[in-house]
Amino acid sequence: MDKAIMTTMLIVISMVMGVLLFNAAYPAIIESNDAMTSMTSRADEKLKSQITIIHSVGELDSSSWWQDTNGDGDFDVFAWVKNVGETRIVALEQTDVFFGPEGAFNRIPHQSAASGYPYWTWQVENSGQWTPTATLKITIHYGVPLGNGRYFLKVITPNGVDAEYFFSM
Repeated sequence: MDKAIMTTMLIVISMVMGVLLFNAAYPAIIESNDAMTSMTSRADEKLKSQITIIHSVGELDSSSWWQDTNGDGDFDVFAWVKNVGETRIVALEQTDVFFGPEGAFNRIPHQSAASGYPYWTWQVENSGQWTPTATLKITIHYGVPLGNGRYFLKVITPNGVDAEYFFSM
C-alpha cells in the first residue's frame, strides 16, 4: 500500500512540476516569437525603403552674396530627397538631418524640437505623402548666411535608411 501511495504522490508531483515548467517556458517562447516577427517586419520595411538626395543648394548667388530666394528672411539651404523605394515613409519629423562644412557637420533638429537656429522643415512636392517616387524638399534655416565652401548633407529616415551628399556653395 505504501508503494501505491508513493507512486501516486510522485505522479502528482511530476504533473505539478510539468505544469509549472510549461507555465514558465510558454510565455518566453511566445515573446521570442513576437520579437522575431517584429524584427523580420522591420528588416523587410528597411529593405523596401530607399532614398536618394537629388540636389542641394544654398541661397548664395554666383558672387557669393546672399539672395533671399523665398523671401522668409532666413538664410536657407534646400535639399531635394526622392523616395526611390517601395514603401511610404512616415513620421518625417523624426528624420535625422546632418549638415555643415565638410568635416564639421552637426545634427540639425526639426523645427518642432529646435530652440533656435538652425532648424529644418519639410514639404512633399509632388504628392500628399512621401510615397514611392515622391520628392521631399528639406529646408534648413539659418539666422545668418553661411560662407563659401564644400558642405556635407546626410538624411536618415526613421527606419534607418540613409543618403549622403556633398556640394559646394
